Amino acid sequence: MLLDLSQIALLFIAGVFGGVLNSVAGGGSFITFPTLLLVGIPPIVANATNTFAACAGYLSGTYAFRREVLKDRGNLLKVVLLSIAGGISGSYLLIIVSEQQFVSTIPWLLLFATVLFIFGDRINARLQMASSHRNLGGLVAFGLALFLFLVGVFGGFFNAGLGVIGLSYLAVAGYKDINLMNGLKLLISTCASAIAIVLFVFNGLIDWYSGIAVMLGTLTGGYVAANLSRQLPQIYVRRFVTLSSIAITCYFFYDTYL
Repeated sequence: MLLDLSQIALLFIAGVFGGVLNSVAGGGSFITFPTLLLVGIPPIVANATNTFAACAGYLSGTYAFRREVLKDRGNLLKVVLLSIAGGISGSYLLIIVSEQQFVSTIPWLLLFATVLFIFGDRINARLQMASSHRNLGGLVAFGLALFLFLVGVFGGFFNAGLGVIGLSYLAVAGYKDINLMNGLKLLISTCASAIAIVLFVFNGLIDWYSGIAVMLGTLTGGYVAANLSRQLPQIYVRRFVTLSSIAITCYFFYDTYL
C-alpha cells in the first residue's frame, strides 16, 4: 500500500512512542496497531505488519538490556526455544482464522493479560507454596513451561499486548527485578515475533511501506527507553505497566463492541 508523506510521518512517530512504551512497560502496539488501522491497513495485515515493525524495537531493547538478561543464563535456552515454538503456532493460527474471528478475540486476550499481570505476585506465591510439595513441584514446572509457550502463541497470533502478557508470565514465574523482567520480556517478544514474521512473509501478510516506517520509529524509541528505564524507581514502572495495560484493554473493548 502506497502512503503519502504525512502518513509515513504519522507511522514513524507512532513507532517511536510504541518503542518507548515496549521497552519501559510493554503495550507499545496500543499506539502502533491502531495507527496502522487508521491509515487504512486491514486488521490481519495490520497485525502482521505491526509484528514486523515491533520486532526491531524488541531486538534493540533486548540488546540494551543484555547485561540484565545474561544474569539469567541458566534459563535462556528454555526461554528462547519455548518462545519460538509458541510463535510458530500462534502465527499459523492467525493465518487460518477469518478477519472477524481475529477482531473479536483481541479484547479478551488483552483482558486475560492485564488481570494476569496485576495479580501475578499473588499467583506466584501460591505456586511457590505448591512447588514446595514434592508431588507438585514437577507439575508447577510443567505449568510454567506451558505458560511460556502460550505467551509465544499469543505473540505470534496478536502482537499488541505481548509485552504485558510476557511480564505476566515472569511475575508468575517468580521474577522480582523489573529490569531483568523487561530484558527477558523483550527477548521473549523478539523470539516469538521473529519466527512469526517468517510465516507472514511467505503468506504475503506484511505491508512493507507502512511496516518499515513504524519499524524505524520502534528501533529508535526502543533503544533509548531501555537505557532510561534503568534510572526509574521500580514501583513507578510497575504502576505504569498496570495503567497502560488497563488502557489497552479498555480501548479494544470499546473499539470492538461499541
